[in-house]
Amino acid sequence: MKYTQLGRTGLKVSRLVLGTMNFGPQTDEADSHTIMNAALDAGVNFFDTANVYGWGENKGRTEEIIGNWFAGDASRRDKVVLGTKVYANMGSDGDAWPNHDRLSALNIRRAVDASLKRLQTDHIDLYQFHHVDRRTPVEEIWQAIDVLVKQGKILYAGSSNFPGWKIAQANETARRLGSYGLVSEQCLYNLAERRAEMEVIPAAQEYGLGVIPWSPLHGGLLGGVLKKEAAGGRRASGRSADALANTSMREKVQAYEDLLDKHGLEPGEAGLAWLLTRPGVTGPIVGPRTAEQLESALRAIELELGEEVLAGLDDIFPGPGPSPEAFAW
Repeated sequence: MKYTQLGRTGLKVSRLVLGTMNFGPQTDEADSHTIMNAALDAGVNFFDTANVYGWGENKGRTEEIIGNWFAGDASRRDKVVLGTKVYANMGSDGDAWPNHDRLSALNIRRAVDASLKRLQTDHIDLYQFHHVDRRTPVEEIWQAIDVLVKQGKILYAGSSNFPGWKIAQANETARRLGSYGLVSEQCLYNLAERRAEMEVIPAAQEYGLGVIPWSPLHGGLLGGVLKKEAAGGRRASGRSADALANTSMREKVQAYEDLLDKHGLEPGEAGLAWLLTRPGVTGPIVGPRTAEQLESALRAIELELGEEVLAGLDDIFPGPGPSPEAFAW
């Protein structure tokens, strides 16, 4: 397993992040524990979740599954760098209540205690803001985070889905207040969606944040969807189906699969391996539903993409280009 530092922290993390959002909704507790055991045995030490995972009437269920796994063997917690997130209302859908969502100091205080209880741990290594909250002053957010750090309930704070300007605002405010600031950013980033290269990743690099891409295969679009479809397998759904409805995108995905087939590479593994070549990237988040999907993701870590493949991928899915040229009309 390959490791790296998580941004400007002292944490050494695996270059693959185990995403757990399928644990509960699509993968039962026993199979979820099997996947976590396999990940830890393979050297994956960075686990990511969120308080809202489980969704609908089962919000929090994913954290509970992880907590039960920790409780099954006390040694596991010390081996894992644990990240979770805060933002969403945790009440029943349609049952919103004031101050039970977003990033107010009150909600952060309530949410972290609830997550710690579900996770059956005394601290969270990386506590992440799931979305931007434009209603709560940044100063209030850092005041709440500083209290949690002093209490030993969290070690570091990170962001998710923040634009570049918000990363800058958050860390400049932290600097003014004497707070440590953000240490990581989770963003949508993959071959088919490279807009993060314009501002988000440069801002993260400037402020020393680790970059943790989510949806590294763009909802399955880059996982060999056309090959599976042709073989009579599961048809594309969700984001993949929407994207393939666009003729231009379908042609790009076909060219992508043809290129990798020419070089004897599996699309899903190559898509992950490409992200590991990108400047500033700590490691992509994979959300395996099965142990077999985890095994495929693990192979990507050792996969070295040749210059011809990398150039071909850039031709098919060109990035926005460097700033400020990328902003030129």
